[in-house]
Amino acid sequence: MNGFLVAKFLSFITGIVSLSMIWPILWAHFDGSGEVRSLVISMILGLTFSGLLFVAGRHHTDYKTVGIRDAFAVVSLSWIFASVVGALPYYIYGMAPAYTDAFFEAMSGFTTTGASILTDIEAHPKSLLFWRGLTHWIGGMGIIVLSLAILPFIGVGGVHLFKAEVPGFGLEKMTPRLHQMAIRLWGIYFGLTAAQVILLLLGGMNLFEALTHSFSTIATGGLSPLNKSIGHYNSPYIEWVTTFFMFFSGVNFVIHYRFLLRQSGAYRDDEEFRLYAFIVLFSILFTAAVLLLRGYYVTIEEAVRYSAFQVISIITSTGFCTTDYELWPVSVHFLFILLMFAGGCTGSTAGGIKSLRVLALARHVRAGLASCLHPQGQFQTKIRGKTVSQDALASVTAFFILYLVVFIAGALFMAALGVDFVTAVSSAAASIGNTGPGFGTVGPTENFFHIPAAGKWVLSLLMLLGRLELYTMILLFSPRTWKK
Repeated sequence: MNGFLVAKFLSFITGIVSLSMIWPILWAHFDGSGEVRSLVISMILGLTFSGLLFVAGRHHTDYKTVGIRDAFAVVSLSWIFASVVGALPYYIYGMAPAYTDAFFEAMSGFTTTGASILTDIEAHPKSLLFWRGLTHWIGGMGIIVLSLAILPFIGVGGVHLFKAEVPGFGLEKMTPRLHQMAIRLWGIYFGLTAAQVILLLLGGMNLFEALTHSFSTIATGGLSPLNKSIGHYNSPYIEWVTTFFMFFSGVNFVIHYRFLLRQSGAYRDDEEFRLYAFIVLFSILFTAAVLLLRGYYVTIEEAVRYSAFQVISIITSTGFCTTDYELWPVSVHFLFILLMFAGGCTGSTAGGIKSLRVLALARHVRAGLASCLHPQGQFQTKIRGKTVSQDALASVTAFFILYLVVFIAGALFMAALGVDFVTAVSSAAASIGNTGPGFGTVGPTENFFHIPAAGKWVLSLLMLLGRLELYTMILLFSPRTWKK
């Protein structure tokens, strides 16, 4: 690994995060509502840190020599360093009682998890709540993708960074040049955000709430500036608008790009999207039917609206709430846990295992069953009209097993700290799936403030592992990675 190269890249990342604090500072001056001292101090400290990293890597000038090991280090450390800097405003102002809490809040923001330690959100300055929402928006598309968009001089070596930042099965390129692809991804991301802001303003939200909720929705993060989240408004219009944008934020952004190019059937012909849409539709109908039959809601519209919002919020790992779904039947709780694991589509801002991996595993199992019935036959697994290699299938299977192992280890650790079974399991599942709220004492009406400090550090690690889809972080600490 080239330490000088890594230091120089990290200086760019910490610089971007630090300079991003100018937006909440400007907002505070715009509406005269808030705290700027903690943000200014944090920005100065962050830029100083960035400068020290730049000086440490000043001797490296060849940006085309980014190797895969360098990429693992840059990507993994970028999220950690971003959270270290991003936590400073919370800690300096006193929004978080300890740096552990501030780091947890920042990591939750950048990884778009949406878990929070704040007990009374509305009591805090709007400038800091704006920063809290902005960390979602920056982290949603990815800090590295942002850097590739504005630092085109990285050149061809940057492909390793992109693959480490957007890991997993089914990676597609929209354009031959990587920085052009990053710019177009951010263009779509910005367009969706702007569209939601306009629609929320039409629904009666003020500009601050429309911006922060749109940051969280498009990033599928879920941090709200209001104590009751979207449920604060009690507005079917706002709920349906948010539901729509959550759903499409869980879709592969490459498909959005193809749709904008007027490619007919961009959504219809994609097998992953069809599976994702089927899971969502089935889950909504199942949840609505259970709620109606059990008498939770009287009208079909109400049952479908609450079910659609919560199902899509969970499967896309957004984590917004309009009601206390813990009061719903246990069968719905079980479904929601499964949705946390399933997640949205690859190439989206959603967390979880992802629909493409679920599809690949299902077809791999089907081929295995067929081979049991016909031992002499040869059965191939195809997705999007192409045969999936055995190496790719092995990678998906390994990812699935590794995901379960990490989840179980996280749940066991939380249980060892003394939290109850439901809280231990759901906090681990919600963190590695980047969902945010879970069940038990971390449910929709609770938060993570009471979790022991050691638990917050472990859950922060699970958030990062989930956001980087395990391999990037695990390979960074594997001795085999560094053997020549």
